[in-house]
Amino acid sequence: MTRPVLSVRGLRVEFPTRKGVLVAVDDISFDIAEGEVLGVVGESGAGKSMTGSAVIGLIEPPGRIAGGEVRLDGRRIDNLPYEEMRRIRGRRIGMIFQDPLTSLNPLYRIGDQIVETIRAHAPVGEKAARQRAIALLGDVGIQGAEARIDSYPHQFSGGMRQRVVIALALAADPELVIADEPTTALDVSIQAQIIQLLKRLCRERGTAVMLITHDMGVIAETADRVAVMYAGRIAEIGPVRDVVQSPHHPYTKGLMGSIPTLDANAPRLMQIPGAMPRLNAIPKGCAFHPRCMEALGRCWQDRPEPAAIGRSEVACWLTAGAVAGAGR
Repeated sequence: MTRPVLSVRGLRVEFPTRKGVLVAVDDISFDIAEGEVLGVVGESGAGKSMTGSAVIGLIEPPGRIAGGEVRLDGRRIDNLPYEEMRRIRGRRIGMIFQDPLTSLNPLYRIGDQIVETIRAHAPVGEKAARQRAIALLGDVGIQGAEARIDSYPHQFSGGMRQRVVIALALAADPELVIADEPTTALDVSIQAQIIQLLKRLCRERGTAVMLITHDMGVIAETADRVAVMYAGRIAEIGPVRDVVQSPHHPYTKGLMGSIPTLDANAPRLMQIPGAMPRLNAIPKGCAFHPRCMEALGRCWQDRPEPAAIGRSEVACWLTAGAVAGAGR
C-alpha cells in the first residue's frame, strides 16, 4: 500500500476561553490517497472547516492544535514554523474557499493574481508564468482565456470566479487541495459543473482532494470515500457507496434519509430532531445521543470509539461490530 498524501492522526483543536477550553475537533484520524476525493460532511458546527484549517495551518488564535499530528507525504507539518508552513500553502497544498471573492483581490486583474501565485512557488519568468496562467484558465473551462486573463474579478459571474479560484489553487501543482464548501454560493447547474471540473482536474493531476460540504448529495456524486462528522468527531468513515447505500451510524442514516429522490414510492424524508450542540455544551458519552431515537443507556455515559465494520469505521454502540471492537 502506498503512503497517503495526507495522514491525520488524533487531531485535536482547542479554543481556550475564560470559562474553560472549547474543543472544536476531538481526536479524529483519516488518510487521503493520491488522486482520491475524501468528502467531509456534516451540519454547521460539526468541525469540518476547522479540520481543513488545521491541516493547512490557518487556525486563528487563540485556537490551537492541542494534540495529534498532520503529515503531508509522510512529513509532519502541524509543528512547522509559520514561514515554512506559509511556503507549503499554495505550493504543496491548494485551498478553495466557499466565496471566491474572499480569494480574489478585486483591485487586480485575475491574470496578475495567477501569475503572482505561480512565480511565488516556481522559478519561472513573467512570460512563462503568463502562458501557464492562460493554460490553467483554459483547463478550468474559461472560454477565450487569452482575452479574459486581463479581466477583473467583478467582470466574471460567480461560477466563472470559482473556476478562477480553482485555477489559483492548482497553479503550483499541489499534492493536496482542500475545497471548503466550493459550490454553496452557486446555482445548482453550476454546482455540478464545478464539482465535476474539480474532480476531473485532480484525477488527471493525481492530486488528493479534501472536499468539505454539508450536502450529502454532492458527496454521493463526487467523493471516493466520505467522513461524516458530528460535534468535532468522525461518526462514520468509509467508501462513499457503502456509506450512502448502507449507513450504520444513526446520524448518517438521518443525513441520507433527508435527501429527496424522484422515486414516487420513497419513504417520507427524515428529520433529525434538535440541533448540533454548542462547543460549551457537548454532552457526555456519545455527543449524538440527545438527538438519537435509538440511544442505549451506555450512549449517555461512554463515548464510542471508531471500530471497523466491513470497509467502514463507525463510532456507535448500536453497531455490533463497534461493541465487539470495544471489548463487549
